[in-house]
Amino acid sequence: MLKSYSAYLIDLDGTIYRGREKIPAARRFVQRLQEKQIPFLFLTNNTTKTPEAVAENLANNHDIHVRPDQIYTPSLATVSYLKAKNHGDLHGKTVFVIGEIGLLSALLGAGMTLEVEHPDYVVVGLDYDVTYHKFELATLAVRSGSTFIGTNADKNLPNERGLVPGAGSVISLVEHATQQRATYIGKPESIIVHAALAVLGKEAEDVLIVGDNYDTDIRAGINAKTDTLLVYTGVSKPEVVAQEEVQPTYEINSLDEWTL
Repeated sequence: MLKSYSAYLIDLDGTIYRGREKIPAARRFVQRLQEKQIPFLFLTNNTTKTPEAVAENLANNHDIHVRPDQIYTPSLATVSYLKAKNHGDLHGKTVFVIGEIGLLSALLGAGMTLEVEHPDYVVVGLDYDVTYHKFELATLAVRSGSTFIGTNADKNLPNERGLVPGAGSVISLVEHATQQRATYIGKPESIIVHAALAVLGKEAEDVLIVGDNYDTDIRAGINAKTDTLLVYTGVSKPEVVAQEEVQPTYEINSLDEWTL
């Protein structure tokens, strides 16, 4: 008997779509969740876009219609993590950011102020226009005592040209320059999963994490002690996953196979 779950945390790229390519079974899966009124969040490692932009992409390019508050990113999880470290209030806290609008808007929207010299925090994520000068400022700040946060450890991202540098590659440069390891927020860390569970108001044992990537999605579930569903529509391959010490709770080839 398959266990019944009261909520879902669902990866996007490779699970709901492949870049610009639609995955019809994924659209049907989301529709089934909506019809049954089962709560869910899309749990992505993408910090470059706002939840509003992600929801717009889903609607316009994949005919999947969700609210922005159903998108949960490491940007939002970073805000949650920092609030927990500051008695729930980030007003008056300063930050230097290497990142795109999705990360900047989340941090500034929470009341933080940008600061170049001696910020309280340095938060580093994927930045398509990163420069040596930004790396220099981040390095000097961390070396002078700023707390070092990394959005997620993804070393590469797939695009139409192949695998390109991801946030983890950007963050690792600052790590090498400072000889300090960042505190990572996104998948496969449990921090983002616990933050998403708090948004859903659910316990780990009641939620299923769905994804295509063993190293990010499934490991996030393992680290947070949630059950996991690996769908082979993206990164991971069955023959490789079979060699892992800890197996996903479930494995399927298509989301059409999953019974809610």
